[in-house]
Amino acid sequence: MSADHPELRAGVNQGEDFAGAEQLAAGFDMPTAGDGSWQLTQSQWQPMHAARDETLFALANGSLGVRGGFEETASPTQASFLAGVWERAPIHHHERHFGFARTTDTRVPVADATAIRMRQGQGQLDPTQGEILAFSRVLDLREGRLSRHLRWRTDQGHTFELDAERVVPLARPGLLAIRLRLRSIDYAGPIEFESSISGSHSAAAQGEDPRFGTGSGIALQVQRVIATQSEAWLEQRTRESAIGLVCVQRHRVSGLVFSGALAEADSVSQSYSGHIEAGQSVAIEKYVAYAWDQPRQAVSADALHARAAAVLEFAIDAGFDGLLQAQARELAAFWQRAVLSVDGDEASEQALRFNLFHVFQSAARDGRGGIAAKGLTGEGYEGHVFWDSETFVLPALALIDPALVKPSLLWRLRTLDRARAHAREMNHERGALYPWRTIDGDECSAHYPSGSAQYHINAAIAFAIRLYVDASGDRAFLAEGGAEILIETARIWLQVGHFNARRGGAFCINEVTGPDEYTALVDNNYYTNRMAQEHLRHAVEVTRGMAESAPALFDALQRKLELSGDEVADWSRAAEAMYLPHDDRLGIVAQDDTFLDKPPWDFAGTPPEKYPLLMHHHPLTLYRHQVCKQADALLALVLAGNNVDRATKRRSFDYYEAVTVHDSTLSASSFAVLAAEVGHAQKARDYFMDGLRVDLDDLHANTGHGAHMAAMAGSWLALTWGFGGLRVEADGLHFDPMLPTGWNGYRFGVFWKERCITVAVDAGTAHYTLVQGAPLGIVHAGQPVLLREGDTQSLALSGQRERDTYPPPSATAFPRPFKAIVFDLDGVLADTAHLHQAAWKRLADELGLPWSDSLGEKLKGVDRAASLDLVLGAAAVGYTSEQKQQLADRKNGYYRKAIESFSAADLLPGALEALKRVRRAGLKVALASASRSAGELVDRMGIGEFFDHIVDASAIVRAKPDPEIFRRAADALGVDAADCLGIEDAQAGIAAIKAAGMVALGIGDAQVLREADAVLPDLAAFRLEDFVVWS
Repeated sequence: MSADHPELRAGVNQGEDFAGAEQLAAGFDMPTAGDGSWQLTQSQWQPMHAARDETLFALANGSLGVRGGFEETASPTQASFLAGVWERAPIHHHERHFGFARTTDTRVPVADATAIRMRQGQGQLDPTQGEILAFSRVLDLREGRLSRHLRWRTDQGHTFELDAERVVPLARPGLLAIRLRLRSIDYAGPIEFESSISGSHSAAAQGEDPRFGTGSGIALQVQRVIATQSEAWLEQRTRESAIGLVCVQRHRVSGLVFSGALAEADSVSQSYSGHIEAGQSVAIEKYVAYAWDQPRQAVSADALHARAAAVLEFAIDAGFDGLLQAQARELAAFWQRAVLSVDGDEASEQALRFNLFHVFQSAARDGRGGIAAKGLTGEGYEGHVFWDSETFVLPALALIDPALVKPSLLWRLRTLDRARAHAREMNHERGALYPWRTIDGDECSAHYPSGSAQYHINAAIAFAIRLYVDASGDRAFLAEGGAEILIETARIWLQVGHFNARRGGAFCINEVTGPDEYTALVDNNYYTNRMAQEHLRHAVEVTRGMAESAPALFDALQRKLELSGDEVADWSRAAEAMYLPHDDRLGIVAQDDTFLDKPPWDFAGTPPEKYPLLMHHHPLTLYRHQVCKQADALLALVLAGNNVDRATKRRSFDYYEAVTVHDSTLSASSFAVLAAEVGHAQKARDYFMDGLRVDLDDLHANTGHGAHMAAMAGSWLALTWGFGGLRVEADGLHFDPMLPTGWNGYRFGVFWKERCITVAVDAGTAHYTLVQGAPLGIVHAGQPVLLREGDTQSLALSGQRERDTYPPPSATAFPRPFKAIVFDLDGVLADTAHLHQAAWKRLADELGLPWSDSLGEKLKGVDRAASLDLVLGAAAVGYTSEQKQQLADRKNGYYRKAIESFSAADLLPGALEALKRVRRAGLKVALASASRSAGELVDRMGIGEFFDHIVDASAIVRAKPDPEIFRRAADALGVDAADCLGIEDAQAGIAAIKAAGMVALGIGDAQVLREADAVLPDLAAFRLEDFVVWS
């Protein structure tokens, strides 16, 4: 199902055609070799995509975020945000139960100061009301600058050019600078700029989409407005959270003079006017500073104004160009560590850099907040921070610039007491449970099955702490409070889990929800249990390590937390006894205790417009089926899968891929990483492209709500953990790189324990360079390698992960206790495909239509009606249904004439022996053929005695790759699909087998049949004992 999800596959299809496209799917210019991939360039103004573009061109610095709307034109979705400014509102439960969240916090838009309106004489000078002659908008990823050039003709026939630049300095929280230059081409007369601050913005109402906005529009209250010749400012304050802020603006102008100031109820403005001649230009530089206090801190407006004024004095002294230079230096230091490039695919290179730029500029820097799901780019998810910050965003930053991670962890430390309080609300006597979604540390989730029940948030924070400490070498953070977080959060697992005598004393965790929010309130969620196991082990390691290395410090912590040696021993015992569900019959990790017992979702019967499922189906309907919103058990194999063999990972990937709809943008990167590891090279690239372009191509149709930070960081993880094979293990960094199809090479940087490493991969070779730091040992494809500063080690790629074929049958993958085998006919038992192709070619020739061998290959395993459409191509629209039926009947007549001479001599090599061996083994046997002549062919070849049941095209509604034909075969045999081995020679057939829940054996070209679990050249190579265990 996942491969056919329209939202998911859109990115893949677009990605495959980059080389020949003049523009990317989102309307942006193709990046050119060289500097082009350091810029996101748009040369078409698309007002219908204004909200999307405001997100993509947003600027931020971790404290302030400014969407990328135009200065001279109003937009209802333009907004500015401060990470530390939010409002609290009650959650109204019709039936409130104990422990339900009572309030939610919303990051509300603050005063927006981007507006600079223009007047020509007495009329508004609005480019949107005239004729756009030229347009370009550029986000420069090395400079951190948003620039725009516009040439337009007014309704009065005058032509102007406007150049706009904007920067949100990374080193100065709360600072925004804008520069506008207006040039007249043929107008002479008065001109005026009105620069304003508007405080009228309110939080967006949710409507029907639970992922966006709040229950009702919440707005800041304007307390004071002041406008003078030197500056204009306003004060705002939240009502419930009692946060105050001021926004102050000042200007420098060229060719203009001050002409007035205005203070209104919720806005302030300053105007500058002058006279312009044809060929002349006027310019304005606008400097804006925000200052805000903490909840209930009650800092006076004058004190806040003084803070903002000091920032403005610095900014004006530095000048706009000075701010740009400082911004470029900040970014240069980051890119020097990231070393991110792709040789041979400028579009992917640009997208990777774009995504990482957004993650970098949204990273919290003051220790008072986390990284929200949408960063500071929009109102999606109300500005809340979730688990994905620690699971996707912080790991990427930890391996590039760990200094950017510590502020987020310090924020978790600052809110530890709120996590303790939340644990008490959830009836836990000790420890801390972090909220599922939050801004200031309180639980904001109103739907506990998919919110508060996701206890794995604690494990995610522990995972991020461990990776940060390992990557940075900052073990002092543990003493500063990191160990306290680990201990308090570890305590929760012993309160939600127990040693289950019915499972041999295994430690089981009940009634929780994993990352898959389409499956809720389950026992022994594999992801939760596995991550809890790692969390507990880490907590044991840290506490025992501190006891040995810093006994005085540990003694104080032990007394503070009332921690005993017995409690730590219980953690260790629980970790080692952790129950990790596994299905021996399928050979996969089980998502939870009951997931595999549920009926699969009706993917074939769910039209594209019914996705995402959460928008069209009650949660209980989803909970009752095998359907995953996103990677769940598979994510555990990515984050903590070092102890799971590759064959189990491969089988698990194949199984869960068939039931995952990727309704979450978090999903694609996890699938990409695991696909690369298990040898699904093409799928790894496809999923990488899905995650890479989720915002640039607006694949989920909600980029306008804000950029998806975790998906953006996930694209870097897909590159490094997926293609680069990077894993952090007990002995350090391990790599096993591969080169994706279509790329000449790629590079990325890794920071590890005060060392900077560059990894460069090209055709056949990986090059590791220690750019800076003491000698470091790494592992390449299982081989230890010592790196020294300035030296490069070049090593051959292992090639183990680049094959899409399965390894030869082995004890770890096969044999399995199958109860039935379902054969395809054409291309497996007999070769009728060439007769079908000859019949179709004859029809095409008669109609004067083109024919090619590749077209003939596409017809394999496809039913008659679909095959006819493929043969007709674009001409299909010119035929009525009756005419198409006549053509299909004509082709079928040619084919039936050809098979009249069929006999046992037409069986393919090994086919008869394979059928005999299967029958002697006592297995049930069915035939699943797209041919309506299957029964006749079986009789002519004398093999009917070997089949318990035959399903042909006449017995089904939906043709391959729909799984209906294989499911009908399993039903007719009275066998579960999971107990069947399906044998096929066509891609569509393999897809159908997999979607039916069977194991697939491909017959033919391993590259063509890369989705199969195993591939043989023909049935002559089929040894039953290699694949099947029978009694």
